Amino acid sequence: MEKRIRDEKAGGSGNPPPRATGRPLPPPPRGLPPPPRPRFEPVDREKTCPLLLRVFTKVGGHHDKEDFAVRGKEPKDEVQIYTWKDATLHELTDLVKEVSPAARRRDAKLSFAFVYPDKHGRFVVREVGKTYSYGNGRRLDEGKALAELNFQIGDYLDVAIL
Repeated sequence: MEKRIRDEKAGGSGNPPPRATGRPLPPPPRGLPPPPRPRFEPVDREKTCPLLLRVFTKVGGHHDKEDFAVRGKEPKDEVQIYTWKDATLHELTDLVKEVSPAARRRDAKLSFAFVYPDKHGRFVVREVGKTYSYGNGRRLDEGKALAELNFQIGDYLDVAIL
C-alpha cells in the first residue's frame, strides 16, 4: 500500500504529474489546431489602388548596390509593374517571363532581391527568395508575398535570372 502511494505521488500511475497546486494538467485539446494567421492582411484588389514596382532584371546575377547609387541613373533594364503588396513571387515570376526571354528558359531560376536605402542613404541589395521559371513540381519561395518579405513601398525589385 505504501509503495503504491509513493508511485502515485511520483507520477507512476500513468496520470500526468500534478502541478504545484496538486491538480493534474488539463488534457490536450482535441481536433486540428487552428490554421496559422497570415502575417499580412490580404488586399482587396478591387478596392485598393496598386503600387508601382520598379523591377530590374539581369541575366547571371544581381545588380551591384553601386548600380543604384545615383538617382536617375539606375540600370536600363527596368520594367515597371503595377501590383499589390500581397503579390506572390510566383505572380512576379510570370510577369518577368512576359518581358524577358531569358526567364522563359525551361531551366531558368529567378532570384529576387529588394533594393532600398539603409539609414545612411546607401543602397542595400537583400535577397528575399528564389523561384523556378517552370516549377515542374519544385517549389522554393513562390508562395511568399511581398508583404511577408517586408517589402516597403518605394523599394526596387532586382531579379537575377540564373
